[in-house]
Amino acid sequence: MEKTSAPAASIVSELLLLLVFLAAGPLLQSPVEGVVHYHDFVLREKNFTRLCSNKSMLVVNDSFPGPVIRVHKGDTVYVNVHNQGDYGITIHWHGVKQPGNSWSDGPEYVTQCPIQPGTNFTYEIIFSNEEGTLWWHAHSDWSRYSIHGAIVVYPVNGTTYPFPTPDGEEIIVLGSWYEINVNAVVDEDLRTGGDTPRSVAYVINGQPGDFCNCSKESTYRWVVDYGKTYLVRLVNAAMNAELFLAIADHNLTVVGMDGNYVKPFVTGYIMISPGQTIDFLLTANQTLGHYYIVAHQYDTARPDVTDYDQMNASAILMYSGNYTAPGIPIYPSQLPAYENHTAGDAFVARLRSLANEQYPVDVPMNVTTRMYITVSMNQILCSPPTCAGINGNRLASSMNNISFLNPDMDILQAYYSNLSGVYTPDFPSWPPTMYNFTEYDPPFNVTVPIVATKVMMLNYNEEVEITFQGTETLNASEDHPMHVHGYSFYVVGSGVGNFNNVTDSLTYNLVDPVQLNTVRTPKIGWVTIRFKANNPGVWLWHCHLDRHLSWGMDTVMIVRDGGTPETSLRSPPPYMPKCKVPFSHWIRNFDDSDEEYAQLFSH
Repeated sequence: MEKTSAPAASIVSELLLLLVFLAAGPLLQSPVEGVVHYHDFVLREKNFTRLCSNKSMLVVNDSFPGPVIRVHKGDTVYVNVHNQGDYGITIHWHGVKQPGNSWSDGPEYVTQCPIQPGTNFTYEIIFSNEEGTLWWHAHSDWSRYSIHGAIVVYPVNGTTYPFPTPDGEEIIVLGSWYEINVNAVVDEDLRTGGDTPRSVAYVINGQPGDFCNCSKESTYRWVVDYGKTYLVRLVNAAMNAELFLAIADHNLTVVGMDGNYVKPFVTGYIMISPGQTIDFLLTANQTLGHYYIVAHQYDTARPDVTDYDQMNASAILMYSGNYTAPGIPIYPSQLPAYENHTAGDAFVARLRSLANEQYPVDVPMNVTTRMYITVSMNQILCSPPTCAGINGNRLASSMNNISFLNPDMDILQAYYSNLSGVYTPDFPSWPPTMYNFTEYDPPFNVTVPIVATKVMMLNYNEEVEITFQGTETLNASEDHPMHVHGYSFYVVGSGVGNFNNVTDSLTYNLVDPVQLNTVRTPKIGWVTIRFKANNPGVWLWHCHLDRHLSWGMDTVMIVRDGGTPETSLRSPPPYMPKCKVPFSHWIRNFDDSDEEYAQLFSH
């Protein structure tokens, strides 16, 4: 049994609570009988020194990034989260499908209410067919900037990788660094309708690196042995940026992405969207010395927007052995420039599933539900126009012109308890207004979204195709990394411009499409995915740029039960966090005259 340090007083009570989970029955068990692990996550404030100054951040177990969870395929993990911070927190297990177990998925006011200060909550994390690298992070406010860590899913005991077993492994977590009180500034920006803050540096395993002030002594260093091959597990935990990464003079062989294996390909650089993970092999076959690992932003906004974080985060790959260390490590000349769209597109185009006997693909071929969803920047009108966003209005974002409004209680509980008035099941499968989505100056009405809590409803085992269409609304197009909870999907096609259902569908790859949980919708372009709705429950869809999520680029997908205990949403654990604090939204405030909500909050 694995265990991290934890307040001893809670252990007995939590183990008793775990027995409740174990007695809940064999609903939706993973296909592999794994072992059970236990961890404690203690959230508390800790001081960190970066970029010549000190700041306090809420972190897990005093570390940034947080602890690594290591499991084998098919295992189950219980994580007891103790919130010793000053505000509510939830944790999401990104890429873990959690069969039938939305209750432990994590997004606040979607599948649970926040874990309040001074309380704790135990998550049950059920691994099924995931294999590779995933990650966990906070899913409340912008707290994930400091609360995140990697998840390593090894093959089932007795089996191995679909490539030669590496000599070692390394985890690289890319993140964002802010010099401000992030949640306080974001709350104020959402209140005034203005833009959200930019990071001042990116970090590699918590450190900005040699090119940032007061950072050279703490640069992260990775020591390798000549001739050995390493499996590198890369996580993009940055808040609002796709990133390029390269290692000087070394080729990288990509072998996995988002907890799935891919056909290996050799590349000089990586492009990774926020929320994604990539596994690659590195062979230490260069001259003994020091080599920079460098990551920086891949920017897809319009060229005149240059206020993004242009810091180059760095770490150093150092060969072991007896040699004279160079004065300066070698810099990766193959690292693409910030706005190199050709390099970004070329990397994504090479991703393919293994599609072999051991790792077959199962692309849905009898699609029963098709959806065409625009992802757009928007404005909410202020009268008079004195807000801090574009044209004196509020900045917003949307999917099919619906800017999602979080309710004051979690949607999962409302769905399970059949409560009315929390959401409506009418998220549109088609844009409410058809226009040239990639034109510079679209009709004014499509820039103003409807603010609502609309969800999409799917029947169990429906075969679903969704095309996400990027738009040029407000001249603010950029890539949108779209992430779904509880599922992975096949990326069957993508392209530039407006999607054409007649001609573009002929280009679909139905043989070996890559399987992901987070996909990049290209700037003023489209991407099409397919999946089977075989995981009942309440699952969030959202852009993994947190600024867009904060502005409403998300919705909820509810998959109905399949008619048997094994194909149904599980019953809730008896100690879900209560909605004692209503959701604070920048458009609608909680109205305590709503008797049904008031009764829930009083529990």
